[in-house]
Amino acid sequence: MTIEWRYTIHPGLGVLSLAGFLGQEAVGRFQGAVGWALARGTGPVVLDLTGLRGWSDGGRLAVTEAAARLAAEGRGLELAAVPEGGADAGFGDGLVVIEVHGDLAAALAAHRDRGVEEREWRSDAWPENA
Repeated sequence: MTIEWRYTIHPGLGVLSLAGFLGQEAVGRFQGAVGWALARGTGPVVLDLTGLRGWSDGGRLAVTEAAARLAAEGRGLELAAVPEGGADAGFGDGLVVIEVHGDLAAALAAHRDRGVEEREWRSDAWPENA
C-alpha cells in the first residue's frame, strides 16, 4: 500500500496533502513529494494529513526527516489533522520544531496573508473525494 499526494502553493506557503497509509513502502514516494514541494514553493510546508488513514513508525520518522530537510533549506514543516493518537508521541528530534494544527483550516488561518494565487499538482490516483 502506498500514499497519494497533492501539492498546492500559495505565495509564501505550500500545502502537501497525503491520502492512504504512510508506511515504510511509501516513504520513497513521500520523500519525492517533499522534494517536489522544495523545488516549487517557498515558505513553510503544511503537511495535510486529513486523508491519511494511518502511518507506521517508519512513516513518522520520514515526517521528522522531512522537517529536517526543509529546515536545512530555511523552511518549516507544520502538520494539520494528525491521525488519532499520532500527536501524542510528538515529532521532531529536538533540533527541529514541528508545529501541529488541529486541521487544515486552522493551519491556513495561521497564515492569513497567503495571497490569492493557488496552483496544484497531484499524483495520478489522488482520490477525487479527498
